[in-house]
This record gives sequence, structure tokens and C-alpha cells, in this order.
Amino acid sequence: MQTFECREKAAPDAAARNLSGAIRLRCPVCGAGAVNFHCTRCDFVLTIARGIVDALSPVRAFHYAKFIADYERIRDAEGRGSERDAFYLNLPYRDISGRYHEQWQIRRRTFDCLTRNVLPVIPAEARILDLGAGNCWLSFRLAHAGHKPAAVDLLTNGRDGLGAAEHYRGALPGLFPRFRAELENLPFQDNQFDAAIFNASFHYAEDTEKALGEALRCVKKEGWVIISDTPWYSVASSGEQMVRERHARFLKQHGTASASIASLEYLTDDRLLALEARLRIRWETYFPNYGVRWALRPLLARVRRRREPARFRIYAVQKHSA
Repeated sequence: MQTFECREKAAPDAAARNLSGAIRLRCPVCGAGAVNFHCTRCDFVLTIARGIVDALSPVRAFHYAKFIADYERIRDAEGRGSERDAFYLNLPYRDISGRYHEQWQIRRRTFDCLTRNVLPVIPAEARILDLGAGNCWLSFRLAHAGHKPAAVDLLTNGRDGLGAAEHYRGALPGLFPRFRAELENLPFQDNQFDAAIFNASFHYAEDTEKALGEALRCVKKEGWVIISDTPWYSVASSGEQMVRERHARFLKQHGTASASIASLEYLTDDRLLALEARLRIRWETYFPNYGVRWALRPLLARVRRRREPARFRIYAVQKHSA
């Protein structure tokens, strides 16, 4: 694991304007092109605050308001994030807070598999969408490897959302652009990214076909769309039971089931095959090595007559012309 030197931090909003200028934007309201953050058709303006481009329309912001409030309250209660740069700079290899070591070890092994098996087919200095970027650890790792990421998320707070990227600013020549936007309506014109990665986020989509279609629209011909760290179950009943258990736990601990939007929650082979058929794509599947204990979990669950545990895989699809 590499350490990072800090540099002087630039003015965030000016940097966002300069970096985002290299990306062709699209109006989230009407779908027309946006020039200098202004829609050329309906006059919608994409604003910038704290270096983050807000590409969420007022209607959609209202739609997500309760989800965001519940999610942030739960994550805050769970003790996510940190005030220290070192916490973020060490992710995903080490959680120096000590709170979520096992979760970050899963992310680390997924990232290692992604680095070994998927990223090598993507060009050097690639433009990559980090979809569901959270605290932007993946965007930072991609930027440090020489790529040109753009981070997308609904959350903008400074501990667990796009605002947390400020912790990386001193370790990079320039901070990557960040966009507050929804997965089903990305604020980018067609065919301009080399890859798009759903970063532990595909299961939050309300319309998975539309979210995947948006990612495919934004990548170039022969570009890649990748799904990582979304729970997979062999049968839908296991996923439904997981959802019920989680909602009940959240309701007991936090006073909300955190179910204000109807998101996917998990994957099954049937769901993946349905997406293949509807979008005329072909998945390539990769299996990160999470260790022997992790591999034995399904067997132990059967022996103990417990619910099937979630498993994680990486799914990649290459965009081809119709």
C-alpha cells in the first residue's frame, strides 16, 4: 500500500468548472446539451457548490429527499467516515477507524480483482464514471493510477458523500470532478467515457434497466460497464428475506425501515439474464477471492438452517454498436 504526499489545495468551485469542462454535459430535465452548465433548450442551470456540480432537478431532489435524510442519519449513527485525511487515503486497504474492517476487506479484495482482471482491458488515462461513489475512495484510487474519474452520487456530505473527496485533494495534482446525480438520469452526453463502474451501488437503482442503459449510453463503443459489490443470491427468496431482516433491524435501531424508494436491493442470475435479454448485452463474470471462511459461509448456513448469505461478484459488459 502506498502513502501519499499532500499538496496545496486549490479553490474547489473553480477547479470543478475547469475539470468538468472536459466532459460534455447533458441537461437532467430535458436531455439537451448543456454548455457552460446551462441547458441549451430549457435554460436549466447546473449549479456548483463546494466543488460539486448539482445535476439533480428540483423534482428529483424532492423524490430522493427522505431517502437521503434516512440514509445519512443511519450512516452517521453507524459512525461512518472520519475527520482525518488518513482514514480516506488508506481505503480500501485499511479501515483505521477499526469500525468496519470486514466490510472494507471485502471492498479491498473486490478492488484487487478489478485491478487484476478488468481494468487492464481499459485504456491508460481512461475517463471512468464512478457511479455511487460515496466517499470517492475508488475515484481517488483510479486518479492515482493515472485515470480520469468522475464521481457521481446523491450524497454530498463531507463524511460519507461527495464532499469527503476534499480529503484527497492534497494527494492529487487536481481533484476529479464530482456530480450530484441519479443513476437513472446521468448528466452526460453520449459516448464519451471509457468505462463506468457501479461502485457498490447498482442495488440502489429503482429502475435497473434504465440505470444500466444510462451507463451504456455514456460509454464509448467498446467501452465497459462494470457492476461491483452488489449482493447476489442464488434464489430470490433469500434476497427478499435479507431485505425484510434489514428493514426490521433499521426500524428497531433507527426508527425507519429506510425503504422510501423501491430499489433493487440484490441480484440473482434470473435478473442478470433478464437484463441481458432486454439490453442485448453479454455479461462477463469475475469471482473475487474473499478467503476460505467466506467461501464456506453458504455451506455453514445450510448446516445451521439459516438464510443463504449474500455473495459478491464482478459483472462486466462491453458496449458494442447495435
